[in-house]
Amino acid sequence: MMNPSRIGLATLRTALAAAFLLVALSGATRVQRDEPVQASLSKALTFHASFDRGPDADFGLGDTRIYTASSYKTREDAKPGIGNPDIGIAKGKGRFGDALEFRKRNTMALFYKAEKNVPYSEHDWSGTVSFWLNLSPDEDLAPGYADPIQVTDKEFNNAALWVDFTRDDKPRHFRLGVFGDLKVWNPQNLSPEQSADFNKRTVVVIQPPFARGQWTHVAITFSGLNTDRGMARLYLTGRLQGSANDIREPFTWNVAQAAIRLGVNYVGLWDELSVFSRALSDKEVEALYQLKSGVASLHK
Repeated sequence: MMNPSRIGLATLRTALAAAFLLVALSGATRVQRDEPVQASLSKALTFHASFDRGPDADFGLGDTRIYTASSYKTREDAKPGIGNPDIGIAKGKGRFGDALEFRKRNTMALFYKAEKNVPYSEHDWSGTVSFWLNLSPDEDLAPGYADPIQVTDKEFNNAALWVDFTRDDKPRHFRLGVFGDLKVWNPQNLSPEQSADFNKRTVVVIQPPFARGQWTHVAITFSGLNTDRGMARLYLTGRLQGSANDIREPFTWNVAQAAIRLGVNYVGLWDELSVFSRALSDKEVEALYQLKSGVASLHK
């Protein structure tokens, strides 16, 4: 006659073996699902600056050098490199490796050339811009608006995408702005306070999760620009915060003058700028946020 305790032990061993097998299969399935997402990110990548090898970009389809000029209006004195003593590379302080550091309010023009690095299209333009910030907006920023990034060939309200910290709010709000040709969406050139159309083209986060000593991921996706169905979305730490929809006006660029502008009036740490050729999905933005070694793993 069989010992009942031995029957129970055998059953337990069988159950444990099945459980371990299920976990192993689940892990394998997860890896198989993650690999295509990273492959799709790698295929869409057009530009990446890690700041781990200096200020120039690690990867790009266009000019990978960083430039400094006294002003964005002319850029006639633009020269390669960081020409502002208040901006430098902070060794070991980045989200991954080193970071770009703005020690005082930046009023000079610091930029990468957008041509080819941002795959602009006159018809059905889409893309994604991703980066990380480390600052306390209320403590670190000087009075006035501060734009961590602007992507345009002209001004913030003219064929431009940007994010900014607002001027007077407590705490400072964080906004995404997406504006086509100024003469089309705002022919009277009204101020933001006077124009109802200004707010339609922004996404506002009233209490953004920024803090000194903490890295926050920012992603901007946009699709259908230069069509009658343009839209843009803002993500923080991998989560969708909101969208600006029904953007119908054109985005007309002189591509040779277009730039990825960094740190306009900004103070704080800045890391991991990357640009993609299409609007990433929610799942892809989350995967980008969760990359264990950063965007460098997508182009090594």
